[in-house]
Amino acid sequence: MLRHTVLLFILAVSFSNCAKKGSPTGGAKDTIAPQIVSSSPQNFATNFTETQIKIGFDEYIKLKNIKENLIISPPLTYDPLLSPQTSSRTLGIKIMDTLAPETTYVFNFGKSIVDNNEENPYDYFKYVFSTGSFIDSLTLSGAVYPADRPSLEDSATLLLYEATEPKQDSMVFKQRPRYVATTFDKTSEFNFSNLKPGAYYLVALQEDLNNYSFEPQTDLIGFLPDPITLPTDSSFVLRLFQETPDFKWTRASHSGKNRIVFGFQGAHEKYKITPLFEPPADFDFAWTKKPGVDSLNYWFKPAFDLEQSDTLYFKAQSPWSTDTLTLKLRDLYVDSLKVSLNNTSVILARDTIALSANTPIRRIDPEKIILINRDSVVLPFTTQIDTLNNTALLLTDKTDDELYRLNLLPGALFDFFEQTHDSLNFAFRTKPLSDYGTLKLTLEEPVNYPVIVELVDQNLNIVAHKWLAQNEIVYFDYIPPSKYRVRLIEDHNENKLWDTGHYLQQRQPEIIVYMPGILDIRANWSLNEVFPRTTGAK
Repeated sequence: MLRHTVLLFILAVSFSNCAKKGSPTGGAKDTIAPQIVSSSPQNFATNFTETQIKIGFDEYIKLKNIKENLIISPPLTYDPLLSPQTSSRTLGIKIMDTLAPETTYVFNFGKSIVDNNEENPYDYFKYVFSTGSFIDSLTLSGAVYPADRPSLEDSATLLLYEATEPKQDSMVFKQRPRYVATTFDKTSEFNFSNLKPGAYYLVALQEDLNNYSFEPQTDLIGFLPDPITLPTDSSFVLRLFQETPDFKWTRASHSGKNRIVFGFQGAHEKYKITPLFEPPADFDFAWTKKPGVDSLNYWFKPAFDLEQSDTLYFKAQSPWSTDTLTLKLRDLYVDSLKVSLNNTSVILARDTIALSANTPIRRIDPEKIILINRDSVVLPFTTQIDTLNNTALLLTDKTDDELYRLNLLPGALFDFFEQTHDSLNFAFRTKPLSDYGTLKLTLEEPVNYPVIVELVDQNLNIVAHKWLAQNEIVYFDYIPPSKYRVRLIEDHNENKLWDTGHYLQQRQPEIIVYMPGILDIRANWSLNEVFPRTTGAK
């Protein structure tokens, strides 16, 4: 009995060791994309009349992000019904639309077809058929770039419209395109396939609604002004831009006892507001604008008597229209004068000291302003008033690595309503010059002058800029240590600003070219760089 027990124990240990040595590892991870094994009707079929398409795969598949991936060209009015909803070995397409005669259709699934387990994609599968007797085979390729950024961050949709005489500029608003394509993955490149010969207008969109219709308020657009004739071996480049809306008054609101806010959209250089009422003989008004806000403050005195009238009307004019704005008056408090320092606690020696107020600044009394340094030396200065931006400016010579204190006694500033402020104290300083870096930049010819040279940070905020009418060395100093890019803007209208494009006006955006590479600006360090020659193309 003991002998049998020992024998059984030895056998159990032996089997246990064998089991450990032979335990499964799970095998290699599946990295193979699903493969097509059948198609009904066959891909690239002609004289197509079916409404159902079935494509078989060698393993279970599912559709991932199908709305973002599937591109049908020419686009259909009604989306097809697609299956599987979960997983299956068969991709089903049910066409819900009436197909156009003698037309080649392309269903590009992008990266939406993946296997069920590891989600390996069947990249850019195209199902192509023709309702005519042959498959159109022409192609068109190119690239899309943002007009004001170094690279394309989101995919763009490319649209081809059949060219007509005269050109129908409303096509991007009202017509469905003849053909559709998208940029590839994270690149700027695009490719149309299976096109028929003819002349086409090429448009690029980054859409908010994905409806193949240009919405100027939300969408970016790029276009070629002249039609492309197919076949062609040329490659085409488009630049996407956001339009600046035409100027328009949007609203009027009574926001303070003596203040009306007029909202607007677009550039506000050309505006006019005229009261449609008879103001009192002693009536006076002033305008101010807060930077970065699409509204203007209309200040007035004396205040209106609500018992006589609670509604005012204004004629609001722009270069394109004249409207009437209605304003309901309210019983509100008076805005009292509040003064603040625009500058941060650390400024550059060349910066202008700026004081802003919430009510219009009208007078400065320099005798009640004291500016001293760390040694309590009183510094001389001159003053100016920027009426539109509502700032009081103090101009004085400052030095690096210094401490400053600014004291305003009551009566230093007076506003539109003859109000002043209490005693105010502000402190700020400048850093040593060694805390900053410098950049010396040479532009390699040819350059299409005039140009604006800008140094921008990683978020493309402008850090320094210079306008050039001709070739000269560009020198930027007081640059905080960080990483930067340099860009060049061809300023064709010489307004010293970058101007975007406008589709209906057939105006392209001014060209921006980014210097290759990132600049690493370090403290107490000088860089000498050459901006390589550019032909003016993106």
